[in-house]
Amino acid sequence: MDKVILHCDMNGFFASVELLDYPELKDGPMAVCGNPEDRRGIILAKNQLAKEKGIVTAETLFSALKKCPDLKVVPPHHEKYSHYSKLINEIYYRYTDLVEPFSIDESWLDVTKSRKLFGEGKEIADSIRETVKETLGLTLSVGVSFNKIFAKLGSEYKKPDATTVITRENFREILWPLPAKDMLYVGRVMSLELQKLGIHTIGDLALADKGLLESTFGKTGLMVHLYAKGFADDTVSPMTEKRKIKSVGNGITFRRNLKTDEDITAAIMGLSDNVAARLRQYGLKAKGVKVDIKNKDFLTISRQVQLGSSSDSSFEIWEAAKALALPVSKTHGPVRLITVTAINLAEGETDMQLSFFNGESKDKETYERLDKTFDHIRSKYGPSAITFASLVNNEIGIDLDEMKEED
Repeated sequence: MDKVILHCDMNGFFASVELLDYPELKDGPMAVCGNPEDRRGIILAKNQLAKEKGIVTAETLFSALKKCPDLKVVPPHHEKYSHYSKLINEIYYRYTDLVEPFSIDESWLDVTKSRKLFGEGKEIADSIRETVKETLGLTLSVGVSFNKIFAKLGSEYKKPDATTVITRENFREILWPLPAKDMLYVGRVMSLELQKLGIHTIGDLALADKGLLESTFGKTGLMVHLYAKGFADDTVSPMTEKRKIKSVGNGITFRRNLKTDEDITAAIMGLSDNVAARLRQYGLKAKGVKVDIKNKDFLTISRQVQLGSSSDSSFEIWEAAKALALPVSKTHGPVRLITVTAINLAEGETDMQLSFFNGESKDKETYERLDKTFDHIRSKYGPSAITFASLVNNEIGIDLDEMKEED
């Protein structure tokens, strides 16, 4: 018997949450945007009216205002989005304990065994939409299908506030005419390569020669070919199951190009501190550190190093990343972007950490206490409640609330 999988996708989540506090903006185009005064002033989310004006996520505010001069913009409040995400998933748990978040505003639900209590998949989806709307004042779209991939495609098929049922009988009619780029795991580069092969739709992808796809794209090519044909058997992994995290990274494009050691050192401190805090949150330690630097000419240089011992310390990750980054900046010129990534992760307690500064012996417990103090204050008051002096009121664009996270 087929499973019944739902994919629940909030409609314009960030924008919808902001409109709860700014109801006067609901009748016109509005968007959530980063700081418009720097290069990270991009559209993070928009409401339906802004979408109808052609505004898209990740475009610059400058570009959006050219399309829609009367666009109203509000700043992001990430703590609010996390709060509502938790409330939404709590509603999902009323229907099943098999809930797998895909992002802050998307989750898969396996409701196969819930049908005796709540009805068939479409009934459950409609009930969830009504409950979220009445309880929180937010809307979502739901895809209902026999596998996770088609459920996600279903939630994208009709928006806002809609339920789409994808069955074994209708998936060719509904999904195969869609662009191949709509298929999960088909990125921009792969989409362009598929077009060169004459593969433009999901149906083309399903009917293509699997040998050609595998030889061109490797295992990913074969995987998306099978997905397009409806052969996906991934299970919904409950939220309580620990996700295997292979790396933890943070990257930022700066407000201006960084030229001095002081600027680069401060930037790496902010990034390393954020990475280390998340390692501690996940109960992981890193055996290596990787740094990616993009210079003013958009050349990306990557460097990595193995640590002498595993670490979740902001200071040791900072020292390692700084040692990698500073020589690169001297060789390749002003820096536009830096990403710091903790790699080769291990769980639990590990071996003794090495000293942090220039080989001097330091009290390991002192730094552990400092990290724990930071974690405690931030858990209570938010990511930017406490930081290092070099990052206070910095003018290079470091914002602990908005740095890109990569797991």
